[in-house]
Amino acid sequence: MSLYVIEESDRCLKCKVPLCSKKGCPVQTPIPRAMALTQERRLMEAGELLFWNNPMSAVCAYVCNHYAQCAGSCILNRKGAPARFYEVEKFVSEAYVTRTHFERPAPNGHSVAVVGSGPASLTAAFLLARVGCEVTIFESKPEVGGVLRYGIPEFRLPKEPLDHYRRLLDEIGVSVRPDTTIGGALHIDDLFDDGYEACFVGTGALRAKKLDIRGQSRGNVLFGIDYLVNPGVCKVGERVVVIGVGNVAMDATRTALRQGARTVTLVSNWNGTSANSDEVELALLDGATIEYGLSVQRIDADGPVFCRSVLDENGLPVGIEPGEVRIPCDTTIFCVSQVPKDKLALTTRGLETTPAGTIVVDPDNRTTVPHVYAAGDVVTGPKTVVHAVAGAKVAVASMLRELGVA
Repeated sequence: MSLYVIEESDRCLKCKVPLCSKKGCPVQTPIPRAMALTQERRLMEAGELLFWNNPMSAVCAYVCNHYAQCAGSCILNRKGAPARFYEVEKFVSEAYVTRTHFERPAPNGHSVAVVGSGPASLTAAFLLARVGCEVTIFESKPEVGGVLRYGIPEFRLPKEPLDHYRRLLDEIGVSVRPDTTIGGALHIDDLFDDGYEACFVGTGALRAKKLDIRGQSRGNVLFGIDYLVNPGVCKVGERVVVIGVGNVAMDATRTALRQGARTVTLVSNWNGTSANSDEVELALLDGATIEYGLSVQRIDADGPVFCRSVLDENGLPVGIEPGEVRIPCDTTIFCVSQVPKDKLALTTRGLETTPAGTIVVDPDNRTTVPHVYAAGDVVTGPKTVVHAVAGAKVAVASMLRELGVA
């Protein structure tokens, strides 16, 4: 891998106007500079550059939709294959988070609470702590990582970088309070009463969205986002149907196949998929099949019952045809999007949310509650890790301006 990384960094043209960064990457990763540092064998410098631009770089190297972002924007595509920066990023960023050690910065006298520990929250915690803020993360689960740890399978995202993130949080001075739900015994008002000057919310969208059909509470039905938390405790049987064609659906499909399912059928109610193209191809390579244009009507003891979708000229469903189509199976897994959990919104006075349950923010990622900021899926709905990082960076810059920290 080391030689391959050097070869890829050599292939990079180091463009003066790098489309991979300026056009392709939501956080404008300084790709040419990182490639040049790698080419010069200055590995830790490259890793530091990548980390402080995007603390989730070791994650994004695995889970970003590269061919829709950096690789897809590379000018080398015009005549051949793009420079595979993501492979360089993977090698460099993993080496950096594994080997580096942080020193605790001098305190600046400001205290900030961070609710959740997914990609947006981890980004905010690192960036705030770097300038000397006293930061406490409140995480409802035992370990940090949020969807990175509890929603993305190990075969797609190794968990070792997350363990190093926890060590780096300790070293930079971030306190982590696990098994603590804000909106349970503690509310956001309590955080301000205890002296926190600002609060960042990055609790994600980890509540499964259900459909208005019968049968979703049956024993032969699972919700994908819940299934992926601990799939080993679920017996899915030999025949599985996955309703939905997004990234969570692909993860659930590939996980079920690794659990022993002989057949997994993905079902789309339109004429396409919404997952990253790479994830679709990997699911098909693992042995899944996809049925298009079927709208689920109910679930019974034998599995889901569908009707054929009536599709418009864009392949989108606008109705259903008469008649039924049944796909017998042992387990049906619903992956039809996720929404934020509502505990925090219900217990925070003045916190405005959309009809979809996401938190309303202004262009600086301020919520409707003074001194409370938010970013990530809790604001945008389900999106990518790098989009969560981008939102967190906007929120942190705004928080630091409010706190008077240069």
